Amino acid sequence: MATGIYVSATTPGSGKSLVALGLADTLHRHADRIGFFKPVVHGPLAADDPMVALMKARFALEDERCRGGLTHEEVRTLLAEGNRAEIDARCVEIFADIARHCDVVIVEGTDLVGQDSAVEFDLNARLANNLATPVVAVVGAKGRTVAETAAAVEVARKELAAERCALLAIMVNRAAAGDLDAIAAALKPGASGRPVYILPELEEIARPTTGEVAAALGVRQIAGTPDMERDVRDIKVAAMNVGNFLNVLDEGALVIVPGDRADVMVACLASSFSPEFPVASALILTGGLAPDANIYPLLAQAPFPVFAADEDTYQTARRVSEVRSEIWSGHRRKVASALGLWSRRVDEAELVERLHLPRAERMTPLRFLHDLIERARAQRRHVVLPEGTDVRILRAAEILHRRDVCDLTLLGPESDVRELAAANGIDLSGITVIDPATSDLRLKFAEKYAELRAHKGVDLPKALEIMQDVSYFGTMMVQLGVVDGMVSGAAHTTAHTIRPALEFVKTRPGVKIVSSVFLMLMPDRVLVYGDCAVNPDPNVEQLADIALASAETAAQFGVEPRVAMLSYSTGGSGAGEAVDEVRQATELVRQRRPDLAVEGPIQYDAAVDASIAASKMPGSSVAGQATVFIFPDLNTGNNTYKAVQQSSGAVAVGPVLQGLRKPVNDLSRGCTVEDIVNTVAITAIQAQA
Repeated sequence: MATGIYVSATTPGSGKSLVALGLADTLHRHADRIGFFKPVVHGPLAADDPMVALMKARFALEDERCRGGLTHEEVRTLLAEGNRAEIDARCVEIFADIARHCDVVIVEGTDLVGQDSAVEFDLNARLANNLATPVVAVVGAKGRTVAETAAAVEVARKELAAERCALLAIMVNRAAAGDLDAIAAALKPGASGRPVYILPELEEIARPTTGEVAAALGVRQIAGTPDMERDVRDIKVAAMNVGNFLNVLDEGALVIVPGDRADVMVACLASSFSPEFPVASALILTGGLAPDANIYPLLAQAPFPVFAADEDTYQTARRVSEVRSEIWSGHRRKVASALGLWSRRVDEAELVERLHLPRAERMTPLRFLHDLIERARAQRRHVVLPEGTDVRILRAAEILHRRDVCDLTLLGPESDVRELAAANGIDLSGITVIDPATSDLRLKFAEKYAELRAHKGVDLPKALEIMQDVSYFGTMMVQLGVVDGMVSGAAHTTAHTIRPALEFVKTRPGVKIVSSVFLMLMPDRVLVYGDCAVNPDPNVEQLADIALASAETAAQFGVEPRVAMLSYSTGGSGAGEAVDEVRQATELVRQRRPDLAVEGPIQYDAAVDASIAASKMPGSSVAGQATVFIFPDLNTGNNTYKAVQQSSGAVAVGPVLQGLRKPVNDLSRGCTVEDIVNTVAITAIQAQA
């Protein structure tokens, strides 16, 4: 039977969903199979609960491992009938079904937001006992003084003890940022002596998005961008002339205006297109009034959504002010903020130690990617992103900052970068933006570049010109230790990205060639493929270099290197120039790293399949269980990684550049925001070494 953890609110509005999400993120890295169960859901169908949907999507959980239980109405009816046993029986049955497929199941209790919160507290306590799950109690501090919060913690301890619940941990959530230390000092130690974790209120989580407002009000979009993830930072009712309205308009404000006020609409549009003025998060046109027909073509260009509401301005403003933001909306920026907060405030190792979980054996793609973030966060590094005018880079930078992964610097004209961010509802607070053309660093970098490239005829004027190029400027930031690593290539070619590194960062001692690997995330393990992106036709020495560098990269990312030097022949069964080169390269690897498990030449099937290995290469420590695959040339490697990716559903992370003295990594020009986030995390980990 799986271990269960019951996340229970002990006060209304505690924000327990953040705790459930943080626990799931933590436990996913420490257990092979996690599950999620929400015994009581709001809404007509248990399967449609938004928190269940978020957990399924975030952690790739099948239906059998992630379920809702009874609806709120079903529970109210059963309670009114005095039939509590039926609630217990059905929840225990569903939990048992989930537990059969899991190592640990997170159970999220009810919200305590109704008039019968005492009944709900009793229901949660009874369910936790019947499911035999220890309780993580969540105490909400919002609206409470320090003394009241400390008292609420004591009440939670006593009431749960009275219900004979096993208390695993207490979390204080939504505390005022200035009260954290005072709350910690006011809390009395519990019987276990374990720490009480205190999480502050985060505006990024509390603010609703344009999509949440639209859904809550049932308004229809009539124009503008379909971006529903913009944060609503304020509400402005436009009931004044345009000059006064623009004076009070703030960045990210949702503007509510009657549908016949064309002057305000045009003013909002003009403001969004000027770098000196704020950009609204959305417009809601009220009163069921249709804008003048000549205004529609202008509204179509709005960089924010424009909605129409039938209600009057007052009713619309009142309803917007009542919209609550929820993590389970699934917006990735809110999820990133929540997980960043969790990692900063919760000692995950201490919390996991309380659970005595069995050691995880499988490395799934999702766990590997989560591990990347945690490893990058563990020893904070600074990464520069030269392509600050690419919106994908900006979205990734915002997520990385919210998740507290590393420090970031963006390159590009600052007004252009910030205007692009504002136009797309991206928050760059806390992220440095540098314009190479105007930076004080440019002269220093040019002088260094002229010194390093003097043998190529580069003088200072030429170096000053070159240092306006974001790739050269960013690479020099890495070279001189201003930052720890660079990620580029979303808008530039591979050659443009790595040429500066080849010119003056150079390779590590003992390494003669820069190469690359893809981390191939299979369903239950991670394989390393090299070189699939850089070197078209490596010679014997270069092939050995690639193998050694790939083995080091594998070890750096937690993969035990067992190196297969691939060829169309296994062992001594074949001959020919191509096979002989692989054989010679294998011998070079063995000479330079006698401790490394390496085999070659070997065919791919013999490298991965134990039964084939037993007949083709019996007794080999690599055959049948290889983890690092070295392809004889770029043509073979690139085609193979893409074939495996497309046919098996493997996730290909990379290319990861290796061999340079300092980390510089290249992106595909078709990369997604998630690709950028993963590559930045990889670069930060490389910088740690």
